[in-house]
Amino acid sequence: MTYYDLLETRDPAEREAALFSALTAYLEEGRRRAPALARRLEGIESARIADRAALARLPVLRKSDLALLQRRDRPFGGLAAISPGEGGHVFASPGPLYEVAARRPDSGGFARALFAAGFRPGDLVYNTFSYHFTPAGLMVDAGAAALGCAVFPAGVGQTEIQVAAIADLRPQGYAGTPSFLKILLEKGRETGADLASLRKALVTGEALPGSLRAHFEEHGIRALQCYSTAELGVIAYESEAMEGLIVNEGRILEIVRPGTDDPLPDGEVGEVVVTNLLSPEYPLARFSTGDLSAMLPGASPCGRTNARIRGWLGRAGAPAEACAPR
Repeated sequence: MTYYDLLETRDPAEREAALFSALTAYLEEGRRRAPALARRLEGIESARIADRAALARLPVLRKSDLALLQRRDRPFGGLAAISPGEGGHVFASPGPLYEVAARRPDSGGFARALFAAGFRPGDLVYNTFSYHFTPAGLMVDAGAAALGCAVFPAGVGQTEIQVAAIADLRPQGYAGTPSFLKILLEKGRETGADLASLRKALVTGEALPGSLRAHFEEHGIRALQCYSTAELGVIAYESEAMEGLIVNEGRILEIVRPGTDDPLPDGEVGEVVVTNLLSPEYPLARFSTGDLSAMLPGASPCGRTNARIRGWLGRAGAPAEACAPR
């Protein structure tokens, strides 16, 4: 099986129609239950937001706005459609910013990214993302479970113990940051631990430069990356084609002129703005990640038909010298 499901190879027009059909109910539910979204939608009829041009009339919500709203209205700034106790988990990011996640399989959308990186049912995933405060560890865990994989919840630190666990458990794949995978490989060489079972990796949270990808390949590991945030889960992911990052299903992704609400033409670098239709309990419609990217033309050579972005190209408002991949 080449794809996670048939949604990935839909006709793009069919996908676009499905997204905007779902958007109406998403906005109406959010209007009823999330007061801050209701204020943003004032004077806007949800049913009329039937395409991207209409969606662009809704103001962008930026992370700085989120912080201000949460300070005024604890804990979620009036943006959550459920109470803290109705969620599956509540997380905190630096700020602090609080996020609520639903009780549903694969709430962070990691299963597709794991599948595209080569993970399959029955694999053991060595998950080095944190399981406390921030959502990455549990998001990967939920995605792996949806895919039918087992997970070793390793977290970070204690590298000597970690490489011993890898040598004993023989996991097929790694999930975490690329820098920590490099640290584990170096520790394995230092201690003589056999890490040869690792053959694939899904990395995120940092850039994956070509030199580091090649380093992993020298160790027999094919590493693919995804672009994810605490608020939105996986926004886009790399496939075996390694030509841009494919937008995750259930997300409407726009590139807007930095600091404005205005979409940019394909190919131009701007802020990444996402509406995650699979998270109605936390309806951050037109949420800006604050990251810069650009749309790529055409579909991926791997056969997935969703839009593609170039990947992380810096932070909006950062000076040019600060926009090297992180």
